Amino acid sequence: MDTVSLLDVASYLPGDPVGTDYFTRYARSDRMAKNIMFRAPTHRHHVAAGETAVDMAERAIAPLIDRHGTATIADVDVLITHTQLPDLPVLGCGADLARRLDMTPRWILDIHNGGCAAFIHMLELARTILSTSTAHTALIVTTQNSAGQIFTQSDVRPLAQAAVPGDGCGAALVGISDRAPILGIEIRHHPEFAGDMTAAIDPPRKYWAPGTGQLRISFTDSKITTVFARGNRLVPEVALSVCDHIGVTSADIDTFVTNQPNRLFLRNWRDALELTPEQHPDTFDECGNLFGAAIPVTLDIENRAGRIPDGSLVVLAGFAHAGDFAAAAAIRWGAQPHGTTPGHE
Repeated sequence: MDTVSLLDVASYLPGDPVGTDYFTRYARSDRMAKNIMFRAPTHRHHVAAGETAVDMAERAIAPLIDRHGTATIADVDVLITHTQLPDLPVLGCGADLARRLDMTPRWILDIHNGGCAAFIHMLELARTILSTSTAHTALIVTTQNSAGQIFTQSDVRPLAQAAVPGDGCGAALVGISDRAPILGIEIRHHPEFAGDMTAAIDPPRKYWAPGTGQLRISFTDSKITTVFARGNRLVPEVALSVCDHIGVTSADIDTFVTNQPNRLFLRNWRDALELTPEQHPDTFDECGNLFGAAIPVTLDIENRAGRIPDGSLVVLAGFAHAGDFAAAAAIRWGAQPHGTTPGHE
């Protein structure tokens, strides 16, 4: 089987950082605000008015084009996208993105599941296609664009949950190569937890039906407790599993990149694997919870800062929604050197 590598990563954060006072001046007296799950980051970014998921993806991919050339991206065989809030309800942005970049990939896949671990899910799909077909390169893009659109609505903005998410986009070039090999990937679906994440509108209606009231994620005390317990367990489990699969332990991990839901999850995951803060990058206060974009954005920030030397063992891990999906990947780092082109506008 051909070796598949994560060749390069890039990202984009829209606009200027948005401070927490954007939310606190409208905050209600909400007991949920005292819950550690909703302790707000210092900053986050919001998608601009009129900025589409394709716009964000194109801006995230721009550094890859600068470093590898227009032809390399145009000739990509596989394009896989994940968009938190699709611009159109019936399809993802893959085909439109390919049109924008003059691409003619053989495979265009818009993946709607995977949530905060979608980047790893897409990495596994890309690796499977490349290693079992004549395809040589894949481009994977994950876009989080709901913070500036869902969580800034007038009825949602005062809620404790509104201040936590941020917007951003991450992209990666994957190819047949031994430069930065993907050593192993662990994918775990938990259908028994499907449906535990729900949305609400007051008064109740289908999200697509006409009416008043604004869409929000529904939280209760019992649901928060359950999700927190699952998340604490699932991410270390899947990370240790991929380490065991490739014959290493957590002591061998140089850089551990996870999704960034809140400070307590990050601390607990780091402690469970007995890692230092330097080994576990934290972008929560800079970017907020970026959902599916958090892993590639954080990875890009670390790489551009020069904190991932070639030869490092990098482990990516995350869980999605209320725990219905968890995934981890191990990579022997050797991706595009940092410092060539900024990954943000």
